[in-house]
Amino acid sequence: MAPVSKNEVVGIDDDQRFALMKFRRSVKDVLKPEHNDHFLLRWLRARQWDPEAAEKMLRDSMKWREKWELDTTLQSWQPPEVLQKYFPSGSTGFDKEGSPIIIVPFVGLDVWGMLHSLSRTDVIRMVLKTLEGYLATAREQAITHGPAALKMTVIFDLEGFNIRQYAWKPAAEMVFTLLQIYEANYPEILKTCFIVNAPKVFSLAFSVIKKFMHEYTISKIRIYGTDPKKWQSQVLNIIDKDQLPVHYGGSVLDDNDDPRCSLIVRPGGKVPKSYYLKNCVPEDKKDYTRVTIKTGEKHAVDLLCPDAESVLKWEVGVDSHDIKFAIKRRDADGNESLVVPPRKLLAGPADVGVMPVTGPATYSIVFDNKNAFLRNKKVFYDAVITVPAQDLNINDMPDEVTDPVASCS
Repeated sequence: MAPVSKNEVVGIDDDQRFALMKFRRSVKDVLKPEHNDHFLLRWLRARQWDPEAAEKMLRDSMKWREKWELDTTLQSWQPPEVLQKYFPSGSTGFDKEGSPIIIVPFVGLDVWGMLHSLSRTDVIRMVLKTLEGYLATAREQAITHGPAALKMTVIFDLEGFNIRQYAWKPAAEMVFTLLQIYEANYPEILKTCFIVNAPKVFSLAFSVIKKFMHEYTISKIRIYGTDPKKWQSQVLNIIDKDQLPVHYGGSVLDDNDDPRCSLIVRPGGKVPKSYYLKNCVPEDKKDYTRVTIKTGEKHAVDLLCPDAESVLKWEVGVDSHDIKFAIKRRDADGNESLVVPPRKLLAGPADVGVMPVTGPATYSIVFDNKNAFLRNKKVFYDAVITVPAQDLNINDMPDEVTDPVASCS
């Protein structure tokens, strides 16, 4: 029997091969030399083997790449100094199948400092440039290691994670923008993501952000607490010791004999105020957020409360008719409680409310249209959790922080 080529697609049935052939034919005008069948399969799988839907996804992504100049100027773009010094990430090698390892010391990402030193666009551009670099390395690895090397193995280190800065609206907005970019333009590139040293409070943040993730992405994520005995063995099942820093159970040290390999994996850190610029942070929008809720559905607005003593303020309304309204609380252990019982919200001026809240927890403002079988309802809202200014450790942080998540449940 002839050996299987490293570029030959295996493990798909006849219907899937037909879908691949149809998809390849429909997008041949935009394909590049590196876009082989393994590349095309990513988009097909992301759209459940629907060639038409996969074509739309790919073409939309190609337009997006052109807009962000990913295949032209981004390659030669030099990040500002603050990003070169304080953007946490790096790689010490490859996993057992030849895939690049990406290590992110997440606590080292000073979102507040970054967004006061440069534009959000620059931060996103840095993420994209970094990711595109790893993808180029993966394609090179696949030449000798096969298609398994085309996917990424990621270690997110949450040691020292503090949910507070991600309850700040511009920081949260940037995170969700990056998630949406990833899901729309980088389907099925993740092999495994180890989230290690995760504190209990991280479950609150993850319960919110996973609503923006495809099921495939969620299935590749493994979350571990702060006991290295419980996660290092799992990491070493995929990565050999000589490809991994000592801090993560490997044997690699940098030239300073640092077990974290900080010369290779940038640790990030607090951005000095000397980098701060004026008017870098986007202003909070004053307009209401408006959403149409279909008949028989619910809509939840999730807000993170990172502090023990905070205040939830809301203005909510419905354009016509009425809709049920309630507020729920979910703590770090997943326990839910009803803090504002369901009541009918009538059309007219916005319902305004203020209440003390405690964290860490997620508060969900819920609009319930399940009993309406004939009408969609148009609701509008503005909600914010206020953190007491005297408790903040970050100088000059604004009093109001909010999580701009609005997801159907």
